[in-house]
Amino acid sequence: MAAPSEAAGAPPPRHDADALVAFALALLRASGLEEALATDVAEVLVEGDLLGHDTHGLALLAGYLGELDRGAMAKSGAPDVIAERTVAATWDGRRLPGPALVRRAIEWAAPRAREHGCATVAIRRSHHIACLAAYLEATVRSGLMVEIYSSDPAVASVAPFGGTQAVFTPNPMAVGFPTSGDPVLIDISASITTNGMSNRLKAAGRRGAHAWWLDALGQPSDDPAVLFTQPPGTILPLGGVDAGHKGYGLALSIEAMTGGLAGYGRADVPEGWGATVCVRVSDPEAFAGLGAFMLQTDWIAQACHGSVPRDAAQPVRLPGERALARKREQHARGVSLHPSILPALAPWAKRFGVTAPVAVG
Repeated sequence: MAAPSEAAGAPPPRHDADALVAFALALLRASGLEEALATDVAEVLVEGDLLGHDTHGLALLAGYLGELDRGAMAKSGAPDVIAERTVAATWDGRRLPGPALVRRAIEWAAPRAREHGCATVAIRRSHHIACLAAYLEATVRSGLMVEIYSSDPAVASVAPFGGTQAVFTPNPMAVGFPTSGDPVLIDISASITTNGMSNRLKAAGRRGAHAWWLDALGQPSDDPAVLFTQPPGTILPLGGVDAGHKGYGLALSIEAMTGGLAGYGRADVPEGWGATVCVRVSDPEAFAGLGAFMLQTDWIAQACHGSVPRDAAQPVRLPGERALARKREQHARGVSLHPSILPALAPWAKRFGVTAPVAVG
């Protein structure tokens, strides 16, 4: 059933971003999550909502709290170092919260990239890492390039091109790089849509804008419910039935970057909702120099903006451009949460005695 504001056509209420972080932090702290880890999770989730990735922001928090409650997400500690060289490391994440592990991987890699040019961390047995774009901006604005790759070896919902049985997760990747203006923030997946969006549409009884799924017989469908039949359907790889070999190739590459480099993935016994991750940081100064780098990225940015749009009402944007504009607007006016988010957190707030944030508009 739609929320009252949604049903009436009114805009959803807005909430102060800092208040949302404090609310999430209070819930995570009450669940027993170590303070530093809880801070990372709360900040990364709200950053996802600020950027407009509202299936991968606070929408994930109820699920995370459930994992903490069941002991499926570790509440304290640090990753174990499996291997380490000057600019490469492999960590066992010990089922710690993904936002904390990814932030620590960037913190490990960034100074080494400044010294040696590039640095990479592969992480096995991380818990879910939320919105990949949420990790990029600050490090990229410091003049570095960041890449993040992720897969979940416990889940399969995407079929290989030409197949009808799932092998992959949507396998997201993010790339952020600097220009002389706002950075470019790319956050995409190897599939047409995600599990989170499929679940949201199915729960709302809605269909996709296009045939984003295959049913169990391999027929294209715009109904996410095909994922929940027996046998289940699948999400199409990026490119769909016509050019899905491209998304298929990307999914395979991400499997190699994550499970391959970490030495842990789909060949192993699944442990539950989580992630295998690769984080790579590069310093343009170690190559042709940051100035030369941005000469090229600025030219590309200007050329994209200058391309005559197919629809004059929708000029060409760069990846992350709308997200950063939305973040600035929501910092000023409050975060517009999807109407399903706070109701899903209400039972946890009641259980822990945490007061939900008051709407600001």
